[in-house]
Amino acid sequence: MLTLKDKAPRMFKAALSDPTNSCLIMGLAWGASHSLDLHRWVIIVSFSFSMINLSSVIATQVNNIFDYELDLKDDRKRQLVQAMDSFGRKRLEALLIIEFIFTLILVSLFTLVQGKPILLLMWIVGIFLGYAYSAPPFRLKARSWAAAVTLILVLAAFPMLFAYYCFTFEMNPFFLLALSGVALTVYGVIIPTEIRDYFGDKAMGVETLTVRLGLAQASFVGILFLITGAMFTGAAFFLEWYFRQCSWLSVFLLVILVAVLIVLRKFSKLYSLSKEYVSSESQNSIAEDIGSLSTHSPGWIMLIIQTHNFLSIILLTSKFLL
Repeated sequence: MLTLKDKAPRMFKAALSDPTNSCLIMGLAWGASHSLDLHRWVIIVSFSFSMINLSSVIATQVNNIFDYELDLKDDRKRQLVQAMDSFGRKRLEALLIIEFIFTLILVSLFTLVQGKPILLLMWIVGIFLGYAYSAPPFRLKARSWAAAVTLILVLAAFPMLFAYYCFTFEMNPFFLLALSGVALTVYGVIIPTEIRDYFGDKAMGVETLTVRLGLAQASFVGILFLITGAMFTGAAFFLEWYFRQCSWLSVFLLVILVAVLIVLRKFSKLYSLSKEYVSSESQNSIAEDIGSLSTHSPGWIMLIIQTHNFLSIILLTSKFLL
């Protein structure tokens, strides 16, 4: 299924590179407690994943509907356009309404059972932002910094907070540090996908943050966000394990270092090409190189996300076994 950040035509690939599920897993890992019985734990996890993924599907379909004209001009999204034409806009809109009503009922019932109104409030705000990101008159995706903030909230902050609050109301300062780190990291690895769409977005007047800043500055911001986010996330896991007297688990933080170095190596090349594009006379050739390199960005996202998932599993396991 396609996501807000990356409308890749293959469902499996997009699911693996979707930061929303990773943030949901992290929220569950940080919020879960060994004192909760297994039956209730399974119910909370199942409902959380169902609601977040249904919400993601709704936001995706809204994006597909209102980005149709933009996607029509992009050869890489030909399969998406063909699928849209085959299914039909009216049928998709009808399906969208059914999904929204069903998810609203599900979230309301879950909120009632949990006795936590904040869950419903977060869902309402999140689903509105998912709609406003693509749909007029808001069209937040074309409003530079508003687009960046929306993606950070919808893809990272809200899913992680939602999952965390499903288990507890206690606010762990280390969790807040991890939340900040993940939010920065998620948008950092999303920037290359905006770079991939830079030329098409600019031609269509869609002012993403990357279009607003320009290729070179956007690449630099992405690198800065990625490094800072990794430092915050790593520090959060280290402090959590240190104060729970299992600091030896910090050895697993090496996977963050390895993953970030691999992505930074690609990202730095993208930054160099972007700087060269600004000053070069043969911009068309460099633009092709930038487009070719940035098409690999879903793989970079997947690598970072799987790193987060791995650390989340280690954290969750340590809570039950140590």
